[in-house]
Amino acid sequence: MDTILNLANRSGARDKIVILDCCHSGSFGSPSQQNGLTQLSDGLTILTASRSSESAFAIDGQGVFTSLLLDALHGGAADLRGYVTPGSLYSYIDEALGAWDQRPVFKTNVSRFTHIRRVEPIIPLITIRKISDYFKEPTEEFKLDPSYEFSSDEPKEENVAVFKDLQKYESVGLVVPVDAKHMYFAAMESKSCRLTALGYQYWRLVYEGKV
Repeated sequence: MDTILNLANRSGARDKIVILDCCHSGSFGSPSQQNGLTQLSDGLTILTASRSSESAFAIDGQGVFTSLLLDALHGGAADLRGYVTPGSLYSYIDEALGAWDQRPVFKTNVSRFTHIRRVEPIIPLITIRKISDYFKEPTEEFKLDPSYEFSSDEPKEENVAVFKDLQKYESVGLVVPVDAKHMYFAAMESKSCRLTALGYQYWRLVYEGKV
């Protein structure tokens, strides 16, 4: 493990990611027996299946960690833009292993997370980009009325289209109804909806041209 770590530390690559699915892999990157000190070079990230004292579980010959890793890379760990990062990989696997004794280990020395993979976003980016059109300011509420709900007595086509986008936002935690249990009731009772903390972050990304 010291040999592999030394090779990774000396690499000239900007981003270096070491992923290990093996028993006791959490000892990778820990202080070596030779000098008692280990330094992770800039841009190096380590993700391991288990802690140094643990075995890595397998089911029917396949490592549990690797199975979760593949699910994460296929979109389970993606953000709303479709980006998968080392941090989101760890978060996905750690949460999935909550009921197991095995714990993944994450060590890093980075100032920013690189994108390991990009998948198709849950919501089309063109829809996410509209968030700053619907909410001119991140603190304002979007006023609704029955014309936004297609099943109401007098729906308006343009409002129904907007409401569908707002409902998509709600489904991924960007928007919540105000003083109503569901978006449907917010519209039918002429209430409103607002951005969540996550919604504000994506509003800011759109406003800054980063989406």
